[in-house]
Amino acid sequence: MILSIESSCDDSSVAVTAIENRTLLFHRKISQESEHARYGGVVPELASRLHAVDLPRLLKEAKPYLDDLKAVAVTNEPGLSVTLLEGVAMAKALSIAKGLPIIAVNHLKAHIYSLFIEKPTRFPMLVLLISGGHTMVVDVADFDRMDVVASTMDDSFGESFDKTAKMMGLGYPGGPVIEALARKGDPERFSLPVPLKHSPKIAFSYSGIKNAVRLLVKEHSPLDEQTKADIAAAFQRAAIEHLLQKCRKIFRQRKPKDFAIVGGASANAAVREAFANLCAEFGTALHLADLRFCSDNAAMVGRYALDAYERGLFCDAMTLSVSPRSKDF
Repeated sequence: MILSIESSCDDSSVAVTAIENRTLLFHRKISQESEHARYGGVVPELASRLHAVDLPRLLKEAKPYLDDLKAVAVTNEPGLSVTLLEGVAMAKALSIAKGLPIIAVNHLKAHIYSLFIEKPTRFPMLVLLISGGHTMVVDVADFDRMDVVASTMDDSFGESFDKTAKMMGLGYPGGPVIEALARKGDPERFSLPVPLKHSPKIAFSYSGIKNAVRLLVKEHSPLDEQTKADIAAAFQRAAIEHLLQKCRKIFRQRKPKDFAIVGGASANAAVREAFANLCAEFGTALHLADLRFCSDNAAMVGRYALDAYERGLFCDAMTLSVSPRSKDF
């Protein structure tokens, strides 16, 4: 078995995965959303302290499996340094105490492997990764070859949802709140610009649409409930249309047989529907992770670790470090 640990941001998570058949034997996550909501976003120092409390609690729950471990896997990049350190410290302690090798896991690659939890690995594949901190399209040839085709020049897709919600006083996290409000709104009431609409550049940008929302909020304040819903609907439509326009260009160039969407924002139902239509247009198979594995979790860390374990990709407890940015993706 492999025990996996995730602490890259505001979710503490521990999982145990069977090496032989990929079965997820144990998986628990403790979210910090309610703690950070009062501040309108993640406070790194608070997140770190909460991980220091929650990770040992989760490890205690996984105690029945600890005697049969073959390795311990942990997210060490990218993410918040102060929170990554909590998971890495636990992994190092387990490694030294039980003589286990450590598998260092790139958080973004783990999101890609969320597609394969309790399933065989399936590559090649074109992947759209959309989360609170990242928006990118990755050409995944195999475990060792993952090339970024396009990425954001500023804000990420998920981040723009959080900031839009904050501007309207809707709290944190913004993704689920904006999605729910958008269902009640009229997207035709307000016209928001689709970023880079006339640019041939294949990249993403959400700073402009965020500023357009700011101006709308300022113009119509104080906002009534219907206006909030209408702004949410107009914003979500423009944000998704931007993804579609740039991905359509990539589809025309690469003609992928398989396409996947991963990351926390991939749980958005409107995103899933829009890309189901895009994939149908191009005759491309669409792959989606189970909703419970879209956000940060240790199960995806453990699933990536299975393929790393097969390749003997271990690191030493004394030299393992953390990085807020990815070094090798």
